[in-house]
Amino acid sequence: MIDHYRALFERHQWLKDSLCWTVVQPLDEGITLDDLLWRLNGGHDPEERVMDYPMEVAMDEDLTLLYVFEGDGAYGFLECRYGDPLSEELLSALSEDARVWTTSWQFNGTSTIAYAGGGRVRARIRNYVLGDQVDEETTPGVFTGFHAMLDDLDGQDFDGRCSAAFAFIEAATGVGVESDRLDGEEKSVIVLDTPAI
Repeated sequence: MIDHYRALFERHQWLKDSLCWTVVQPLDEGITLDDLLWRLNGGHDPEERVMDYPMEVAMDEDLTLLYVFEGDGAYGFLECRYGDPLSEELLSALSEDARVWTTSWQFNGTSTIAYAGGGRVRARIRNYVLGDQVDEETTPGVFTGFHAMLDDLDGQDFDGRCSAAFAFIEAATGVGVESDRLDGEEKSVIVLDTPAI
């Protein structure tokens, strides 16, 4: 699975600069995609648009976009412009009656991966891309598989380390990123007007 994401990042070079990937697994069937998008948009309904080459439009028009992916009872949200990690408050809000996995990185090498559940952050690793890891866990063992993936990679294999984060989250949630949904003509995206991310 790591090789899948290596190929994705090679094909879509702009993903290497900055992104925030979040997967929410609602535990309550009443939590809908619209509810989650409302939370991600700072308590407002976002706009869904179909665009040609969305990232080019986002840069030209100074927009924050989300690509939405769905899996078996889970939703993935990919923001590719700023790469800011989700705030503690937003992670807590998203994880009420849900499990949330998120990873982010920025062009300067700052990175984080976190797990939240029951309305609070349960585990977080900072700076895993550059290999200078700082762990914060209240739920031991959450990232055991991720650590094993990182241990199998060279410390200078930055693309591999980013790919491992995506592979780990996909293995945990069943939601992954499909390359053909990211660029080209007539792509569906969500435009955030008051982004919480």
